[in-house]
Amino acid sequence: MKRCNNPPPGQVYVHPTIRQNRLHTVALGQTRAGRSSIVPELGTILDLSALASLGLCGVVRPPFFRHSHSLYPLPSSQKATDTEEEEDQSEKKYRKCEKAGCSATYPVCFASASERCAKNGYTSRWYHLSCGEHFCNECFDHYYRSHKDGYETYASWKRVWTGNGKSEPSLKAFMADQQLPYWVQCTKPDCGKWRQLTKEIQLTASLAATYRCGMKFNNVKTEGPDQCSLPEDLRVAEVIDSWWHSMLILPPLFKDSPANPFLTAYYPDCVGMSPSGSTNRIAPVNACSLTHTLCSVPGLCPYFQPFYQPNECGKALCVRPDMMELDELYEFPEFSRDPTMYLALRNLILASWHRGCKEVLTPQNCAPHIIVRGLVRVRCVQEMDRVLLFMTRKGLINTGVLSVKQPLLPERYHNKNVIVIGAGASGLAAARQLQNFGMQVVMLEASERIGGRVWDDTSLGGVTVGRGAQIVNGCVNNPIALMSEQLSINMHKLGERCDLFQEGGSATDPAIDKRMDFHFNAILDVVSEWRKDKSQNQDTPLGEKIQEVYKTFLQESGVQFSQLEEKVLQFHLSNLEYACGSTLDQVSARSWDHNEFFAQFSGDHTLLTEGYSSVLNKLAEGLDIRIKSPVQAIDYSGDIVKVTSSNGTQWTAQKVLVTVPLTLLQKNIIQFNPPLPERKLKAIHSLGAGLIEKVALQFPFRFWDGKIQGADYFGHIPPSPDKRGMFGVFYDMDPQGKRSVLMSVISGEAVPSIRDMEDKDVADQCVKVLRELFKEQEVPDPVNYFVTRWSRDMWSQMSYSFVKTGGSGEAYDIIAEDVQGKVFFAGEATNRHFPQTVTGAYLSGVREASKIAAL
Repeated sequence: MKRCNNPPPGQVYVHPTIRQNRLHTVALGQTRAGRSSIVPELGTILDLSALASLGLCGVVRPPFFRHSHSLYPLPSSQKATDTEEEEDQSEKKYRKCEKAGCSATYPVCFASASERCAKNGYTSRWYHLSCGEHFCNECFDHYYRSHKDGYETYASWKRVWTGNGKSEPSLKAFMADQQLPYWVQCTKPDCGKWRQLTKEIQLTASLAATYRCGMKFNNVKTEGPDQCSLPEDLRVAEVIDSWWHSMLILPPLFKDSPANPFLTAYYPDCVGMSPSGSTNRIAPVNACSLTHTLCSVPGLCPYFQPFYQPNECGKALCVRPDMMELDELYEFPEFSRDPTMYLALRNLILASWHRGCKEVLTPQNCAPHIIVRGLVRVRCVQEMDRVLLFMTRKGLINTGVLSVKQPLLPERYHNKNVIVIGAGASGLAAARQLQNFGMQVVMLEASERIGGRVWDDTSLGGVTVGRGAQIVNGCVNNPIALMSEQLSINMHKLGERCDLFQEGGSATDPAIDKRMDFHFNAILDVVSEWRKDKSQNQDTPLGEKIQEVYKTFLQESGVQFSQLEEKVLQFHLSNLEYACGSTLDQVSARSWDHNEFFAQFSGDHTLLTEGYSSVLNKLAEGLDIRIKSPVQAIDYSGDIVKVTSSNGTQWTAQKVLVTVPLTLLQKNIIQFNPPLPERKLKAIHSLGAGLIEKVALQFPFRFWDGKIQGADYFGHIPPSPDKRGMFGVFYDMDPQGKRSVLMSVISGEAVPSIRDMEDKDVADQCVKVLRELFKEQEVPDPVNYFVTRWSRDMWSQMSYSFVKTGGSGEAYDIIAEDVQGKVFFAGEATNRHFPQTVTGAYLSGVREASKIAAL
């Protein structure tokens, strides 16, 4: 560049007053805050080839400076002397984009489809796709008019689009989908500049993942020693401005998205994918159909179903691929009017995570799969970082037992230190998440082991038997299934068959079992109808209401059940007490199944043959866990929370997460200063602390095989109502049939009856029942056994929670509320949707980690 007064032909004078007009200074490379750019020195001459290299063709043109009314006035020695007639003729050579707010005063046609293409000259009309992307009327006619050469290309595309999609196959949609050039980012760590590919180059995920400035295409390499040193097209700087998205005419629709195999039953353009680039050939499900299509993705764990299929509902941890969730709308309000870009990104990220959940999902993994034409790809990659960050913080991706080498969240999230009280499933889940986010976490566990109410025993011949939880109820989208997949842990699918045996050895006729199961569920349906118009103070014990409904039915129907049928009904009541963890006279008839109002986990019920400990131990790896550190007091009266143990040791933190069992909160084992809000205390005492016990027996041989015939469990019909709950179901703990271990459950009124018994006496009673059930054969004495005593466990004193009479499911939400943004609560008794389960406990920990990170 050199200074001169009269620019030679083909060069442009940059006058100092250029900064008076924001639009054109942006076009010439004015630096925005936080972004460097090459800005020509004021009062210098720029060669037009340099402007072209800066991506300014069509934005600044030499003749523009010939007019006296130019926005860039020339030096006094060069003031224009054109007549008004010459000005009118000159004006016809240019036409600005008529889209209100578009910054392109002098657009350039990207299509160049017609020989008469206006390129960067005059056209009767410019068609706007985005600020920086336009096509001329001549190229419009080339494809739109039936007598033109390009019409058949457009018509062929239109047939594909209408066959697969739902949106209008307009010519603008065709241009955006087929004619816009691709943009790709250099992958060199010290570059990262965006480059426009020529029209004939098709972008693929592999190309996007490996592209570098000057890369060879068709054995042709861009000339120049270091292509990365060339400046980035200045239109890229505009794309990242917030206003740019509002000027986008059509939403981006991705081609070959990883989400495509999951969403074959949807119209692609309703879920952020291009109808022309989708491999979907399945006709979308009719909206009036009552059936839905189950997707099957080759190589994917069958328990991974992150998207609802059309007309499907009631599946936990599932999202609608065509709608934003409430928390997503709150986080990304700019997409509320047109969520297509967000849905395309979220669906891509969610699908990618479920296809590779053993590795951390990063922007670098996802960006190459964003295949969409035009500058909008730059914006999509930028927005993807935000969406991926949000989904990570919410625990939707990058969760479980991943090994994380660097924090998942940016540095601004790292300035928190957190104390987690309790190393059960909820505490470990929260601590793992928070540490992965980059925060400092200390865990305080009162007992000498981790796991809480998960406690696996291998003393019976090496067979893993859970003293606490061991069964996963509903595996589809269950985080336990996700972590089992990450760890390659076997999940044994439990069969549906459960033969019922009477004492005396006879098997119950399946028809009788089916009939009484129907009547039992009919009774519960009547209870459900009864509670619809009942307030909380009209509640009654579930046991009483069941008896009332049952007696009314017998009186009004005249039906008489046989003695066996009555016993089978008692078996089902025993199962209900097992599910509630309590006798039915303590359980709320109004709210006993409050969580059923929310989507629950569906699919197989499985037995973790290696136990829940195999998962929790992995979660605990690398965490700072202080065992034998029972917490006595939490003082949150100041800005910093002080936690004191029973031996006087004190810790401080900005946030404290309490994950102790409900009983310990009810008994005020931990003193809070100031005291917890009255609303929370009332909720804590409105829930019941359920209790069940287990007995496990190891035998010298599998005496039950011949009678059970491969079933995973079998039922014991109680001989009388007072025996209900005593060894109601027996589980075969070695489903492969090699070792001889049975486990049974004690629930309801039977729990207090064994409280003062010795373990041997309980085991003897269990063997006695087995000898009654298998009377026709030899039942040997067990070679080993154990009996759980959760009621005596100082740091548990319960199994799982339930809603007491007069309570409601809202109590779970109230207990989950944080106090002053400093003290947080997690555990199964804080999860209204999934109480009573390890899954619910785990998810509550993930929930609180997300809350703490967001503050």
